[in-house]
Amino acid sequence: MPHVGLGRPGRWKPAQSMTGAPELSFVIPCYNESGNLRPLVERIRATARAAGLAYEIIITDDCSTDDSWAILKNLAQEAADLRAQRFATNLGQSAALWAGMKAARGRVVVTLDADLQNDPADLPKFLAQLNAYDCVCGSRVEARRAGDSWVRVLSSRVANAVRNWLSGETITDSGCNFRAIKRACLDDLKFFNGMHRFLPTLLKIEGYRVTEIPITNQPRLAGQSKYGVWNRLFTSWNDLMAVRWMKKRMFKPAVAEIAGGGFSPEQKATLQ
Repeated sequence: MPHVGLGRPGRWKPAQSMTGAPELSFVIPCYNESGNLRPLVERIRATARAAGLAYEIIITDDCSTDDSWAILKNLAQEAADLRAQRFATNLGQSAALWAGMKAARGRVVVTLDADLQNDPADLPKFLAQLNAYDCVCGSRVEARRAGDSWVRVLSSRVANAVRNWLSGETITDSGCNFRAIKRACLDDLKFFNGMHRFLPTLLKIEGYRVTEIPITNQPRLAGQSKYGVWNRLFTSWNDLMAVRWMKKRMFKPAVAEIAGGGFSPEQKATLQ
């Protein structure tokens, strides 16, 4: 099974200074989150700086109709740690997430939502698990029992249960966008609309190690939720069928031995 080494194989070490390429790229899709953007950026900065990590923040505005883009431009002008990009048309969360990932320069990509319901203070939990895994996914299942309405809890449970049943997965919260992924794992992924819901499964198909950890779930303070029962389950049906097919048909050939010269150390690590 392939894995992505950062430093020694399977190990991740934080940067010792803020110079050079960033260790972390925070990748955030945004649609009509003007009231949350400035406090979100401040919390990310506080968390990364407290840990002494070199970082960058990449926010992709999915053609918001509020003041999100104006705020993002101001934030980008105020400090060099933030880069913002805006779509010409509304393309959806997957496209905004993918565009940010493609722009990321960090060795670890941390994805999270712009609505402040993902708490950046949970970051150390994710980084600790990168010693053993290639992708660490947040799960809000435990936190939601105490804070969310029964309608939202039930719709999320039904959606996750159906996805797991049909895809043969065990992910408890596929809708959670708070994840830490070693950058090299993303190189072979193929983009499609709706892929953000199935990213853990897509990484597993490629042979990478994925785990889940419980995280906090903050109440939304501004803006409106973009998800309900319908788009949690039914609008992703075609994507679910495609992923189910991929799990059955795609494979990674395992090379047992290599003879002869010409293979670089990186190629040998990929083949074996």
